[in-house]
Amino acid sequence: MPQNMQEYWIAESIKDTKFEDVYDLGKELGRGATSVVHKCCVKGTDQAWAVKIMDKRVELKTIVTEIGILLKLNHPNIVRMKEVFETLDHDYIVLELVTGSELFERIITQEYYSEEQAATAIRDIITGVEYLHNHDVVHRDLKPENILYESLSLNSKLKIADFGLSTIVSGKVALTTVCGTPGYCAPEVLKGEKYFKSCDMWSVGVIAYILLCGYEPFYAENEATMFKKILKGDYKFDSPWWDDVSDNAKDLVRKLLVVDPKKRLTPAAALKHVWVTGMANKKTHKDGTVEKIKEFNARRKLKFATDALKAVAGATKKMDLLSILQANAGLDTSRDEEGMEIN
Repeated sequence: MPQNMQEYWIAESIKDTKFEDVYDLGKELGRGATSVVHKCCVKGTDQAWAVKIMDKRVELKTIVTEIGILLKLNHPNIVRMKEVFETLDHDYIVLELVTGSELFERIITQEYYSEEQAATAIRDIITGVEYLHNHDVVHRDLKPENILYESLSLNSKLKIADFGLSTIVSGKVALTTVCGTPGYCAPEVLKGEKYFKSCDMWSVGVIAYILLCGYEPFYAENEATMFKKILKGDYKFDSPWWDDVSDNAKDLVRKLLVVDPKKRLTPAAALKHVWVTGMANKKTHKDGTVEKIKEFNARRKLKFATDALKAVAGATKKMDLLSILQANAGLDTSRDEEGMEIN
């Protein structure tokens, strides 16, 4: 059921001035089911920003949570929010405009790519995740599409974007909502078990794996098989793609793609890992990995075009997912009923 739109939702939003009175709307940058992102400029200047225009016919909690999270974040590795304009039927979230490409898009256009660049990228991502976790924010949808370069500069920082599935936790409260993009979800998330901030570090492990070889760790022809592999932590360092990857890089992946979340590296520990610090990684060009990443990117774009990357979110989808697991994976999907669910 749509919410009553005849009200304002965001206490901190600008309500007495229209977005169009302050900014000139530019070209469309992206579009989702309930929002569209445009470039915009402050009137009379060349100060460029991005604006995410959200339709208030979506659930109140979705918009309020995302804006509430963005309001509390200010970090070089996080896309920054400037301000929010609100009307009775739309919210206009003005965001930092990142002019660089997605993480993997940058790699396939470079003439040179090595473990050194991969480690730098992972360090930026983990630094952002550490900041989020220190501020009690769980992203829950870390994936290449949400990792963007600030600019086209060779020394550009990576920034984490899209907090639509993020949530705020406090103390030791557990989450149980199944959400995110399946290939990057931690086992405990897919099973609907209680989970904590550590789920983000599993996603970092998946990204690190792809950066090192060019393909997904749990790839399968159908989702049921993929879910089964994720729940078992069933991945391999296949030859010949992993033959030239350093032992230190493999060690980081092993310590992130751990089924038991209590044994998974924390952001602080991961930032001290010898490979992440850059003290022990190879500098040889990974031409084979770049070619595999090109193939991965092509498959990803095709999947996005055909079924919008099929995110798993909400209680109904959780039951659908658990049914798939029970019917096809032959795994125990029972869960502790005492868990507290936070959407």
